[in-house]
Amino acid sequence: MYDFCPQGHFIAIQTAKINKNVILCKKIIQKKFVKSLFVFTFAIDEYNGIMDTAKLTKIIIKGYKSISSASPITLDLNGIDVLLGANGAGKSNIISFFQMLMNMMKGGFQKYVAESGSNKFFLHYGAKQTTEINAELWFGNLKYSFSLANAVNERLIIANEEIATGNRNAKRLVSDFQESALSNCESAEAKKIKNYLLNCKVYQFHDSSVTSAMRQRSETETAHYLQSDAGNLASFLFFLQHNYPNSYNRIVDYVKSVIPQFRDFYLEPAKNLVSLNWIDTSLNDYVLSPYQFSDGSIRFIALAALLLQPAETMPTLVIIDEPELGLHPYAVGQLVEMVKDASTHTQIILATQSPELINGFDIENISVIERDEDKQCTIVKRLNGSDYSEWLEDYTIGELWNKNVLGGRPL
Repeated sequence: MYDFCPQGHFIAIQTAKINKNVILCKKIIQKKFVKSLFVFTFAIDEYNGIMDTAKLTKIIIKGYKSISSASPITLDLNGIDVLLGANGAGKSNIISFFQMLMNMMKGGFQKYVAESGSNKFFLHYGAKQTTEINAELWFGNLKYSFSLANAVNERLIIANEEIATGNRNAKRLVSDFQESALSNCESAEAKKIKNYLLNCKVYQFHDSSVTSAMRQRSETETAHYLQSDAGNLASFLFFLQHNYPNSYNRIVDYVKSVIPQFRDFYLEPAKNLVSLNWIDTSLNDYVLSPYQFSDGSIRFIALAALLLQPAETMPTLVIIDEPELGLHPYAVGQLVEMVKDASTHTQIILATQSPELINGFDIENISVIERDEDKQCTIVKRLNGSDYSEWLEDYTIGELWNKNVLGGRPL
């Protein structure tokens, strides 16, 4: 336990034991003793290195899909990160990297590779050019790294996994090379990483057709989290209505702002199934069906349910592919508000090519994703406001994107 109060001058330390022997120092008052302050600073550094895994701060990827081993990409992450790029630049490949990670954490890596066809789908220009995928994930001072290697019959194996804290030597995890060793590792560091990655979610609400999952009835038993395609949208809203009414009412208010005739959802389960029925502002008592929402309307409802849910049910990392698709410009503005609201509870990554959407964020939130035609690979450029300060006096970020000042647009 960190307990240093010489002669009563260095006082008021309150501690709480977290995960066995790790101590979080909550409050400290220092009057004179520099030596004691040094000891306290050391204690906090140790705490940050081991326990501050609630935020993913950096990712380095090599050899994955359109990302070359010779030109790895680095993403320095904040609360909100916008991946801006043209079609084919590599945004979707970065998103799919997270999908692969989630399958690794669930023990389904080999199944995920097999369903994709072969390792050719993952290795940059195939096994002849790229024999290995390497990645590093940083959580403050805590680093998780792994290598995926080409194997016979066009398979991928997990050749190496390591965890390192601060400047300490990396600890190699022992696995069967088929699935991630994090699943069976009992160290506090491994559990923090695994739990974070298990609770990451990738969302795409592109399919809003009459046969789309988000328009269908869903079981009330599947309601405690929103599925990646919003296939349980009705039951999730029902869950929020009865368990988190404040969050539910905020969702309704935002939907009203975008769909003026909307009054409320009409969520009445029948045999454990609930439909996304709703009522409008007319004076009759007619109940409308989910098929009477426009494409843009139902996509916005899914986004509102995702981003305005309570902190208790929010994923650790929310990744949304082209959230602006089919939305009116006013709805895009409301989307920006909801993203900023959600970022107080979780990390958010957006992949987009929308000028209207990026106008709602600071330029430092944006990373431009481009394809380097000389190197034949995806590259990432983090934008810095000071580099564009004069431009931003006369133009919006979206206008600079359209003019190709920021890069990343097809020529």
